Amino acid sequence: MAKELSFEEKKEKMIANVTGNYTQVERSIVNQLYMKHDLHGTTVGSEREMIWSQLFEMIIPKKFVIEPSVFIIDSHGGVSKEVDFAILDETYTPYIFRYGKIKFVPIEAIAAVIECKSHSLDESSIVKWVKSITTLKTSGGSIARIAPAIAVGVDGVKTQKSTRPLRILCALEENCGKGIKQHFDFTLLASRPDEGDVRIDIECNADDTLFSWFKSLNFHEYEMDKELEEKTLDQLQSFSLEDYKVHDQKGQNISLLTFNFQLNQLLMLINNPILFPHRAYVNLFDQKVKD
Repeated sequence: MAKELSFEEKKEKMIANVTGNYTQVERSIVNQLYMKHDLHGTTVGSEREMIWSQLFEMIIPKKFVIEPSVFIIDSHGGVSKEVDFAILDETYTPYIFRYGKIKFVPIEAIAAVIECKSHSLDESSIVKWVKSITTLKTSGGSIARIAPAIAVGVDGVKTQKSTRPLRILCALEENCGKGIKQHFDFTLLASRPDEGDVRIDIECNADDTLFSWFKSLNFHEYEMDKELEEKTLDQLQSFSLEDYKVHDQKGQNISLLTFNFQLNQLLMLINNPILFPHRAYVNLFDQKVKD
């Protein structure tokens, strides 16, 4: 009869199994990406995107939906360039238009946008893509019931006035120039310099504190209430995404497991989509019809 493992032995085995699985998944993703790239060159299309999407399906909580081929809109009439994948919470936010593969989704619902590339990246095109998203603005004209009252507009919810999506790039390392990374919050770069060093290098563009992330994601281009700012500064200033790195026994970063905790911590800072401003979108379309 096999000896029953102690609690500590079980814990060590569980940790070894989980971390080992993340390493195997990382190698599998990279090998698939390079296999598609080797066989089809730059015409990998949806195959490349599906490989990356499986990674996000593995780590994103089920409250979120990962939608391909999305156009993001705002209540001012702005429309983004096509987004390969958008991570969104569709619980409270309606699709403005959805037919087949064509989807127009309000900026209020978008938690993250993902751009997937397998060919060389043109920085000017990336800048235009990013600008088409960053110029979109959430509206403060919402009406909703929250405990203990009715919240009307941005003054009804003090902890979230305006939001922006996290920007994530997924690509092959050799196709990503030095200037590309600065336009994204996270870059996931698959690398296979030799058969013994298959990996995904995952970098965060800013080593900001959680307070900076909280302010950026919940008060995008908007002033925080001074009392709230002082309180959250005291609570979050001492933490950064560096605190969420997981290392193996050799001290090397387990990139996918680290990214799992980092991304989900930022999503937890958003927690819920910004309250949807129905009237603002009604006015947008009603005015266009009258024009």
